Amino acid sequence: MKDKQKKDNLEIFASAPIPKAVLTNTIPAMVAMLMVLVYNLADTFFIGQTHNALMVAAVSLATPVFLLFMALGTIFGIGGTSVISRAMGEGRKDYARHVCAFCFWMCVIVGIAFAALILIFMDPILKLIGASSDTWDYAKQYLSIVAFGGPFVLIANCYANIIRSEGKAGTAMIGQLAGNLLNVILDPIMILGFGWNVAGAALATTLSNVAGAAFYIVYLTSGKSMLTIRLKDFSARDDIMKNVLAIGIPASIGDILMSVSNIVANALVASYGDMAVAGFGVAMKVTMITGMICIGFGQGVQPLLGYCTGARNWDRFQRSLRFSVIFALMLSTVMTILCYVFTGQIVSAFLTETAAYDYAVHFARILLTTSFLFGMFYVFSNALQAMGAALSALIINLSRQGFVYIPCLYIFNSLFGVNGLLWAQPAADIVSVILVIVLFGITYRKMKSRS
Repeated sequence: MKDKQKKDNLEIFASAPIPKAVLTNTIPAMVAMLMVLVYNLADTFFIGQTHNALMVAAVSLATPVFLLFMALGTIFGIGGTSVISRAMGEGRKDYARHVCAFCFWMCVIVGIAFAALILIFMDPILKLIGASSDTWDYAKQYLSIVAFGGPFVLIANCYANIIRSEGKAGTAMIGQLAGNLLNVILDPIMILGFGWNVAGAALATTLSNVAGAAFYIVYLTSGKSMLTIRLKDFSARDDIMKNVLAIGIPASIGDILMSVSNIVANALVASYGDMAVAGFGVAMKVTMITGMICIGFGQGVQPLLGYCTGARNWDRFQRSLRFSVIFALMLSTVMTILCYVFTGQIVSAFLTETAAYDYAVHFARILLTTSFLFGMFYVFSNALQAMGAALSALIINLSRQGFVYIPCLYIFNSLFGVNGLLWAQPAADIVSVILVIVLFGITYRKMKSRS
Protein backbone atom coordinates (compact mmCIF):
# COMPACT_ATOMS: atom_id res chain seq x y z
CA MET A 1 0.00 0.00 0.00
CA LYS A 2 2.79 2.40 0.95
CA ASP A 3 4.68 1.60 -2.27
CA LYS A 4 1.54 2.37 -4.27
CA GLN A 5 1.13 5.74 -2.51
CA LYS A 6 4.77 6.62 -3.22
CA LYS A 7 4.30 5.70 -6.89
CA ASP A 8 1.11 7.78 -7.08
CA ASN A 9 2.99 10.82 -5.77
CA LEU A 10 5.49 10.64 -8.64
CA GLU A 11 2.69 9.92 -11.12
CA ILE A 12 1.37 13.41 -10.38
CA PHE A 13 4.71 14.79 -11.59
CA ALA A 14 4.95 12.42 -14.54
CA SER A 15 1.51 12.20 -16.09
CA ALA A 16 -1.24 14.09 -14.23
CA PRO A 17 -3.02 16.85 -16.17
CA ILE A 18 -0.95 20.04 -15.99
CA PRO A 19 -3.43 22.08 -13.91
CA LYS A 20 -3.75 19.23 -11.39
CA ALA A 21 0.01 18.66 -11.26
CA VAL A 22 0.68 22.36 -10.64
CA LEU A 23 -2.12 23.10 -8.19
CA THR A 24 -1.67 19.88 -6.18
CA ASN A 25 1.81 21.10 -5.28
CA THR A 26 1.31 24.86 -5.14
CA ILE A 27 -1.88 25.20 -3.06
CA PRO A 28 -0.41 23.56 0.07
CA ALA A 29 2.78 25.60 -0.36
CA MET A 30 0.78 28.84 -0.58
CA VAL A 31 -1.28 27.93 2.51
CA ALA A 32 1.94 27.20 4.39
CA MET A 33 3.42 30.58 3.42
CA LEU A 34 0.24 32.33 4.56
CA MET A 35 0.70 30.64 7.93
CA VAL A 36 4.27 31.94 8.05
CA LEU A 37 2.84 35.43 7.50
CA VAL A 38 0.26 34.94 10.29
CA TYR A 39 2.98 33.58 12.56
CA ASN A 40 5.18 36.65 11.98
CA LEU A 41 2.33 39.06 12.59
CA ALA A 42 1.22 37.23 15.76
CA ASP A 43 4.72 37.26 17.24
CA THR A 44 5.00 41.04 16.80
CA PHE A 45 1.44 41.63 18.03
CA PHE A 46 1.75 39.79 21.35
CA ILE A 47 5.16 41.27 22.19
CA GLY A 48 3.55 44.65 21.51
CA GLN A 49 0.87 43.87 24.12
CA THR A 50 3.53 44.10 26.84
CA HIS A 51 3.52 47.86 26.14
CA ASN A 52 7.28 47.81 26.67
CA ALA A 53 9.00 49.41 23.68
CA LEU A 54 12.38 48.15 24.86
CA MET A 55 11.22 44.53 24.59
CA VAL A 56 9.86 45.15 21.10
CA ALA A 57 13.14 46.80 20.09
CA ALA A 58 15.21 43.97 21.56
CA VAL A 59 13.28 41.27 19.70
CA SER A 60 13.49 43.33 16.50
CA LEU A 61 17.27 43.55 16.91
CA ALA A 62 17.65 39.83 17.65
CA THR A 63 15.31 38.57 14.90
CA PRO A 64 17.79 39.00 11.99
CA VAL A 65 20.26 36.76 13.85
CA PHE A 66 17.55 34.15 14.34
CA LEU A 67 16.64 34.39 10.65
CA LEU A 68 20.19 33.30 9.82
CA PHE A 69 19.23 29.84 11.12
CA MET A 70 16.39 29.82 8.57
CA ALA A 71 18.76 30.99 5.83
CA LEU A 72 21.10 28.09 6.64
CA GLY A 73 18.14 25.71 6.48
CA THR A 74 17.35 27.17 3.05
CA ILE A 75 20.76 26.02 1.78
CA PHE A 76 19.85 22.39 2.33
CA GLY A 77 16.09 22.77 1.78
CA ILE A 78 16.12 24.51 -1.60
CA GLY A 79 19.37 22.86 -2.72
CA GLY A 80 18.17 19.42 -1.65
CA THR A 81 14.76 19.88 -3.28
CA SER A 82 16.35 20.78 -6.61
CA VAL A 83 18.75 17.82 -6.59
CA ILE A 84 16.19 15.29 -5.32
CA SER A 85 13.41 16.27 -7.74
CA ARG A 86 15.79 16.02 -10.71
CA ALA A 87 17.08 12.67 -9.43
CA MET A 88 13.50 11.40 -9.16
CA GLY A 89 12.88 12.44 -12.77
CA GLU A 90 16.01 10.52 -13.81
CA GLY A 91 14.86 7.45 -11.87
CA ARG A 92 17.83 7.67 -9.44
CA LYS A 93 15.89 7.03 -6.25
CA ASP A 94 18.87 5.72 -4.26
CA TYR A 95 20.78 8.89 -5.06
CA ALA A 96 17.78 10.96 -3.90
CA ARG A 97 17.76 9.06 -0.59
CA HIS A 98 21.44 9.78 -0.02
CA VAL A 99 20.85 13.47 -0.76
CA CYS A 100 17.99 13.57 1.76
CA ALA A 101 20.12 11.96 4.48
CA PHE A 102 23.00 14.30 3.67
CA CYS A 103 20.74 17.35 4.09
CA PHE A 104 19.38 16.13 7.43
CA TRP A 105 22.71 15.47 9.10
CA MET A 106 24.21 18.64 7.71
CA CYS A 107 21.31 20.54 9.28
CA VAL A 108 22.18 18.92 12.61
CA ILE A 109 25.91 19.63 12.32
CA VAL A 110 25.58 23.19 11.02
CA GLY A 111 22.77 23.99 13.47
CA ILE A 112 24.83 22.91 16.49
CA ALA A 113 27.93 24.74 15.22
CA PHE A 114 26.07 28.00 14.56
CA ALA A 115 24.27 27.82 17.92
CA ALA A 116 27.63 27.36 19.66
CA LEU A 117 29.06 30.38 17.83
CA ILE A 118 26.16 32.56 18.96
CA LEU A 119 26.49 31.48 22.60
CA ILE A 120 30.29 31.86 22.62
CA PHE A 121 30.35 35.24 20.86
CA MET A 122 27.13 36.60 22.35
CA ASP A 123 28.55 39.96 23.49
CA PRO A 124 30.24 40.86 20.17
CA ILE A 125 27.07 39.86 18.32
CA LEU A 126 24.93 42.08 20.55
CA LYS A 127 27.26 45.00 19.85
CA LEU A 128 27.15 44.27 16.12
CA ILE A 129 23.34 44.30 15.93
CA GLY A 130 23.18 47.58 17.83
CA ALA A 131 21.85 46.52 21.23
CA SER A 132 21.94 49.40 23.73
CA SER A 133 22.33 49.21 27.50
CA ASP A 134 18.52 49.25 27.77
CA THR A 135 17.89 46.44 25.26
CA TRP A 136 21.04 44.38 25.93
CA ASP A 137 19.64 41.95 28.52
CA TYR A 138 16.39 41.39 26.61
CA ALA A 139 18.20 40.69 23.34
CA LYS A 140 20.67 38.39 25.09
CA GLN A 141 17.82 36.50 26.75
CA TYR A 142 16.03 36.00 23.42
CA LEU A 143 19.11 34.85 21.50
CA SER A 144 20.28 32.53 24.27
CA ILE A 145 17.01 30.61 24.20
CA VAL A 146 16.49 30.42 20.41
CA ALA A 147 20.12 29.34 19.90
CA PHE A 148 19.42 26.05 21.69
CA GLY A 149 16.73 25.32 19.13
CA GLY A 150 19.02 26.09 16.19
CA PRO A 151 19.28 22.57 14.73
CA PHE A 152 15.49 22.18 14.88
CA VAL A 153 15.00 25.49 13.04
CA LEU A 154 17.26 24.24 10.23
CA ILE A 155 15.50 20.86 10.02
CA ALA A 156 11.97 22.35 10.06
CA ASN A 157 12.84 24.92 7.39
CA CYS A 158 14.78 22.42 5.27
CA TYR A 159 12.19 19.62 5.16
CA ALA A 160 9.25 21.92 4.57
CA ASN A 161 10.84 22.13 1.10
CA ILE A 162 12.37 18.68 0.61
CA ILE A 163 9.18 16.72 1.33
CA ARG A 164 7.62 18.42 -1.72
CA SER A 165 10.30 16.90 -3.94
CA GLU A 166 8.59 13.49 -3.69
CA GLY A 167 5.16 14.93 -4.43
CA LYS A 168 3.97 15.20 -0.81
CA ALA A 169 3.07 18.89 -0.76
CA GLY A 170 0.25 18.25 1.71
CA THR A 171 2.58 16.56 4.18
CA ALA A 172 5.08 19.41 3.86
CA MET A 173 2.27 21.88 4.56
CA ILE A 174 1.08 20.01 7.66
CA GLY A 175 4.55 20.17 9.20
CA GLN A 176 4.70 23.94 8.68
CA LEU A 177 1.16 24.46 9.94
CA ALA A 178 1.83 22.42 13.07
CA GLY A 179 4.82 24.53 14.04
CA ASN A 180 3.24 27.89 13.14
CA LEU A 181 -0.07 27.18 14.86
CA LEU A 182 1.74 26.04 18.00
CA ASN A 183 3.69 29.30 18.03
CA VAL A 184 0.49 31.35 17.67
CA ILE A 185 -1.07 29.40 20.57
CA LEU A 186 1.98 29.56 22.85
CA ASP A 187 2.74 33.28 22.28
CA PRO A 188 -0.15 34.71 24.33
CA ILE A 189 0.21 31.99 26.97
CA MET A 190 3.93 32.41 27.55
CA ILE A 191 4.31 36.14 26.84
CA LEU A 192 1.18 37.45 28.57
CA GLY A 193 -0.31 34.57 30.58
CA PHE A 194 2.90 33.46 32.34
CA GLY A 195 4.41 36.94 32.13
CA TRP A 196 7.65 35.59 30.64
CA ASN A 197 7.75 38.45 28.10
CA VAL A 198 10.81 38.18 25.80
CA ALA A 199 11.76 34.77 27.22
CA GLY A 200 8.22 33.57 26.51
CA ALA A 201 8.45 34.73 22.89
CA ALA A 202 11.79 32.97 22.44
CA LEU A 203 10.55 29.78 24.08
CA ALA A 204 7.37 29.74 21.97
CA THR A 205 9.45 30.17 18.81
CA THR A 206 11.86 27.40 19.85
CA LEU A 207 9.14 24.90 20.79
CA SER A 208 7.24 25.52 17.56
CA ASN A 209 10.34 24.70 15.53
CA VAL A 210 11.00 21.59 17.63
CA ALA A 211 7.44 20.46 16.88
CA GLY A 212 7.82 21.09 13.13
CA ALA A 213 11.14 19.24 13.01
CA ALA A 214 9.71 16.34 15.05
CA PHE A 215 6.82 15.97 12.58
CA TYR A 216 9.18 15.63 9.62
CA ILE A 217 11.49 13.24 11.47
CA VAL A 218 8.57 10.97 12.38
CA TYR A 219 7.30 11.04 8.79
CA LEU A 220 10.71 10.25 7.28
CA THR A 221 11.31 7.34 9.69
CA SER A 222 7.79 5.87 9.41
CA GLY A 223 8.30 4.13 6.07
CA LYS A 224 5.74 6.34 4.33
CA SER A 225 8.41 8.25 2.42
CA MET A 226 10.67 7.23 -0.46
CA LEU A 227 13.36 9.31 1.25
CA THR A 228 15.41 8.59 4.35
CA ILE A 229 17.40 10.35 7.05
CA ARG A 230 19.23 7.29 8.39
CA LEU A 231 22.83 7.98 9.31
CA LYS A 232 24.02 4.97 7.30
CA ASP A 233 22.56 6.60 4.16
CA PHE A 234 24.49 9.82 4.73
CA SER A 235 26.94 10.48 1.91
CA ALA A 236 28.66 13.49 0.39
CA ARG A 237 30.10 11.51 -2.54
CA ASP A 238 28.99 11.55 -6.18
CA ASP A 239 28.89 15.35 -6.09
CA ILE A 240 26.04 15.34 -3.55
CA MET A 241 27.53 18.16 -1.49
CA LYS A 242 28.54 20.13 -4.58
CA ASN A 243 25.12 19.83 -6.21
CA VAL A 244 23.17 20.75 -3.08
CA LEU A 245 25.34 23.74 -2.21
CA ALA A 246 25.44 25.01 -5.82
CA ILE A 247 21.70 25.72 -5.68
CA GLY A 248 21.24 26.13 -1.93
CA ILE A 249 23.84 28.83 -1.33
CA PRO A 250 22.43 31.26 -3.93
CA ALA A 251 18.95 30.76 -2.45
CA SER A 252 20.19 31.47 1.08
CA ILE A 253 22.13 34.53 -0.08
CA GLY A 254 18.82 35.92 -1.32
CA ASP A 255 17.33 35.53 2.18
CA ILE A 256 20.36 37.16 3.80
CA LEU A 257 20.34 40.08 1.36
CA MET A 258 16.64 40.60 1.97
CA SER A 259 17.39 41.16 5.67
CA VAL A 260 20.35 43.41 4.88
CA SER A 261 18.37 45.52 2.41
CA ASN A 262 15.56 45.96 4.94
CA ILE A 263 18.09 47.14 7.53
CA VAL A 264 19.49 49.66 5.02
CA ALA A 265 16.01 50.87 4.04
CA ASN A 266 14.95 51.27 7.67
CA ALA A 267 18.08 53.28 8.42
CA LEU A 268 17.40 55.65 5.51
CA VAL A 269 13.69 56.02 6.33
CA ALA A 270 14.61 56.79 9.96
CA SER A 271 16.04 60.14 8.86
CA TYR A 272 12.45 61.23 8.09
CA GLY A 273 11.18 60.49 11.60
CA ASP A 274 9.69 57.71 13.70
CA MET A 275 6.25 57.97 12.09
CA ALA A 276 7.82 57.38 8.66
CA VAL A 277 9.59 54.30 10.03
CA ALA A 278 6.33 52.95 11.47
CA GLY A 279 4.53 53.64 8.20
CA PHE A 280 7.24 51.96 6.15
CA GLY A 281 7.16 48.84 8.32
CA VAL A 282 3.41 48.43 7.94
CA ALA A 283 3.54 49.20 4.20
CA MET A 284 6.01 46.34 3.81
CA LYS A 285 3.54 44.05 5.60
CA VAL A 286 0.82 45.00 3.10
CA THR A 287 2.99 43.97 0.14
CA MET A 288 4.07 40.83 2.01
CA ILE A 289 0.53 39.48 1.61
CA THR A 290 0.97 39.18 -2.16
CA GLY A 291 4.67 38.34 -1.84
CA MET A 292 4.22 35.41 0.54
CA ILE A 293 1.51 33.81 -1.60
CA CYS A 294 3.66 34.11 -4.72
CA ILE A 295 6.73 32.74 -2.93
CA GLY A 296 4.65 29.73 -1.92
CA PHE A 297 3.41 29.24 -5.49
CA GLY A 298 6.95 29.39 -6.87
CA GLN A 299 8.30 26.94 -4.29
CA GLY A 300 5.37 24.61 -4.92
CA VAL A 301 5.92 24.38 -8.66
CA GLN A 302 9.71 23.88 -8.37
CA PRO A 303 9.65 20.09 -7.71
CA LEU A 304 7.39 19.50 -10.74
CA LEU A 305 9.72 21.48 -13.01
CA GLY A 306 12.73 19.74 -11.47
CA TYR A 307 11.18 16.31 -12.17
CA CYS A 308 10.52 17.28 -15.80
CA THR A 309 14.11 18.52 -16.11
CA GLY A 310 15.50 15.25 -14.76
CA ALA A 311 13.23 13.23 -17.07
CA ARG A 312 14.21 15.46 -20.04
CA ASN A 313 10.50 15.87 -20.69
CA TRP A 314 10.76 19.37 -22.13
CA ASP A 315 7.27 19.39 -23.60
CA ARG A 316 5.71 18.79 -20.17
CA PHE A 317 8.17 21.27 -18.63
CA GLN A 318 7.12 23.95 -21.09
CA ARG A 319 3.40 23.33 -20.63
CA SER A 320 3.77 23.32 -16.83
CA LEU A 321 5.75 26.55 -16.92
CA ARG A 322 3.29 28.27 -19.26
CA PHE A 323 0.33 27.36 -17.06
CA SER A 324 2.23 28.40 -13.92
CA VAL A 325 3.27 31.80 -15.30
CA ILE A 326 -0.26 32.65 -16.45
CA PHE A 327 -1.85 31.44 -13.22
CA ALA A 328 0.75 33.21 -11.05
CA LEU A 329 0.34 36.48 -12.98
CA MET A 330 -3.44 36.35 -12.54
CA LEU A 331 -3.07 35.47 -8.86
CA SER A 332 -0.62 38.26 -8.06
CA THR A 333 -2.70 40.78 -10.03
CA VAL A 334 -5.88 39.91 -8.11
CA MET A 335 -4.03 40.04 -4.77
CA THR A 336 -2.46 43.39 -5.68
CA ILE A 337 -5.85 44.89 -6.56
CA LEU A 338 -7.38 43.61 -3.29
CA CYS A 339 -4.48 44.97 -1.23
CA TYR A 340 -4.70 48.33 -3.05
CA VAL A 341 -8.47 48.66 -2.57
CA PHE A 342 -8.31 47.67 1.11
CA THR A 343 -5.01 49.36 1.98
CA GLY A 344 -6.64 51.64 4.54
CA GLN A 345 -8.38 48.81 6.36
CA ILE A 346 -5.23 46.66 6.46
CA VAL A 347 -3.09 49.53 7.76
CA SER A 348 -5.65 50.46 10.44
CA ALA A 349 -5.20 47.00 11.99
CA PHE A 350 -1.64 48.01 12.91
CA LEU A 351 -1.64 51.81 13.21
CA THR A 352 -4.01 54.38 14.67
CA GLU A 353 -1.69 57.41 14.91
CA THR A 354 -2.69 59.73 12.05
CA ALA A 355 0.77 60.62 10.71
CA ALA A 356 2.00 57.03 10.75
CA TYR A 357 -1.28 55.83 9.17
CA ASP A 358 -0.99 58.37 6.34
CA TYR A 359 2.63 57.40 5.69
CA ALA A 360 1.72 53.70 5.60
CA VAL A 361 -1.16 54.10 3.14
CA HIS A 362 0.90 56.32 0.84
CA PHE A 363 3.96 54.04 1.01
CA ALA A 364 1.93 50.87 0.49
CA ARG A 365 0.32 52.17 -2.68
CA ILE A 366 3.74 52.99 -4.12
CA LEU A 367 5.08 49.51 -3.30
CA LEU A 368 1.96 47.86 -4.74
CA THR A 369 2.53 49.35 -8.20
CA THR A 370 4.71 46.39 -9.22
CA SER A 371 3.59 43.64 -6.84
CA PHE A 372 1.50 42.15 -9.68
CA LEU A 373 4.87 41.02 -11.13
CA PHE A 374 5.71 38.88 -8.07
CA GLY A 375 4.01 35.79 -9.48
CA MET A 376 6.06 35.76 -12.69
CA PHE A 377 9.28 36.55 -10.87
CA TYR A 378 9.02 33.67 -8.37
CA VAL A 379 7.94 31.12 -11.00
CA PHE A 380 10.91 31.91 -13.24
CA SER A 381 13.42 32.12 -10.38
CA ASN A 382 12.25 28.76 -9.01
CA ALA A 383 12.36 27.32 -12.53
CA LEU A 384 16.07 28.23 -12.68
CA GLN A 385 16.64 26.45 -9.36
CA ALA A 386 14.66 23.44 -10.58
CA MET A 387 16.91 23.22 -13.64
CA GLY A 388 20.05 23.33 -11.50
CA ALA A 389 21.17 26.63 -13.06
CA ALA A 390 23.37 27.61 -10.12
CA LEU A 391 25.02 30.69 -11.64
CA SER A 392 21.78 32.17 -12.97
CA ALA A 393 20.05 31.56 -9.63
CA LEU A 394 22.94 33.28 -7.85
CA ILE A 395 22.75 36.31 -10.16
CA ILE A 396 19.01 36.68 -9.56
CA ASN A 397 19.29 36.40 -5.78
CA LEU A 398 22.20 38.85 -5.64
CA SER A 399 20.46 41.33 -7.93
CA ARG A 400 16.91 41.81 -6.67
CA GLN A 401 17.64 42.65 -3.03
CA GLY A 402 21.33 43.47 -3.40
CA PHE A 403 23.00 44.84 -6.51
CA VAL A 404 19.82 46.49 -7.83
CA TYR A 405 17.71 47.43 -4.80
CA ILE A 406 20.34 48.77 -2.37
CA PRO A 407 21.99 51.17 -4.90
CA CYS A 408 18.50 52.32 -5.96
CA LEU A 409 17.71 53.15 -2.32
CA TYR A 410 20.64 55.56 -2.06
CA ILE A 411 20.26 57.07 -5.54
CA PHE A 412 16.48 57.57 -5.37
CA ASN A 413 16.69 58.91 -1.81
CA SER A 414 19.24 61.56 -2.82
CA LEU A 415 17.20 62.58 -5.88
CA PHE A 416 13.60 62.37 -4.68
CA GLY A 417 13.64 62.11 -0.88
CA VAL A 418 11.37 59.76 1.07
CA ASN A 419 9.12 59.00 -1.94
CA GLY A 420 12.22 58.03 -3.91
CA LEU A 421 13.10 55.53 -1.20
CA LEU A 422 9.80 53.78 -1.78
CA TRP A 423 10.06 53.86 -5.58
CA ALA A 424 13.41 52.03 -5.32
CA GLN A 425 11.58 48.73 -4.75
CA PRO A 426 9.31 48.96 -7.83
CA ALA A 427 12.36 49.91 -9.92
CA ALA A 428 14.24 46.88 -8.61
CA ASP A 429 11.20 44.67 -9.26
CA ILE A 430 11.03 45.69 -12.94
CA VAL A 431 14.76 45.18 -13.52
CA SER A 432 14.69 41.82 -11.73
CA VAL A 433 11.72 40.48 -13.71
CA ILE A 434 13.39 41.38 -17.01
CA LEU A 435 16.65 39.82 -15.84
CA VAL A 436 15.09 36.57 -14.64
CA ILE A 437 13.16 36.10 -17.91
CA VAL A 438 16.31 36.69 -19.98
CA LEU A 439 18.41 34.30 -17.88
CA PHE A 440 15.68 31.66 -17.96
CA GLY A 441 15.43 31.89 -21.76
CA ILE A 442 19.20 31.45 -22.17
CA THR A 443 19.34 28.54 -19.70
CA TYR A 444 16.31 26.76 -21.15
CA ARG A 445 17.64 26.88 -24.73
CA LYS A 446 21.04 25.56 -23.62
CA MET A 447 19.62 22.67 -21.61
CA LYS A 448 17.11 21.69 -24.27
CA SER A 449 19.73 21.72 -27.04
CA ARG A 450 22.11 19.55 -24.98
CA SER A 451 19.48 16.86 -24.43
